[in-house]
Amino acid sequence: MIKKDNPSVLFVCLGNICRSPLVEAVARRRCAEAGLQVTLASCGTGNWHVGKGADPRMLRAAAAAGYDLASHRARQVRPDDFSSHDWLLAMDSDNLDALLSLRGHRGSEPELFLPWAGVASPLEFPDPYFGDDDGFRQSVELAERGVDGLIARLRAKG
Repeated sequence: MIKKDNPSVLFVCLGNICRSPLVEAVARRRCAEAGLQVTLASCGTGNWHVGKGADPRMLRAAAAAGYDLASHRARQVRPDDFSSHDWLLAMDSDNLDALLSLRGHRGSEPELFLPWAGVASPLEFPDPYFGDDDGFRQSVELAERGVDGLIARLRAKG
């Protein structure tokens, strides 16, 4: 059930050190600028980076665009996330599949972030982890496009 007064969105990627914390930071700033009351968080389906900060390359790319990820600490998805968030938005189909298998029959049904936000292409948010710095810069641009769609969707629901 969607909480009309303060909806909650959880962004999910694999390790919670690149894509999902970036999208969370972009959404946090842009939702505040738009005057939207939204609870935002991020996590990963894997446990490799729990407690660690964002990838240094993502920190640099985000900072260059004005987003601060310095305080981020990775965490893994928990069973109660499905009942405590209105939307669980996965960055790619592998993470969506992992969320669907963890969900069972409880709580919110996970979806892919970009299509949910109205971004037609790409369908999945590419993981920049094994790429070069340019992939991290492109991630920032894609996160901004996705968050623009998120804001439009939240406004339509309000």
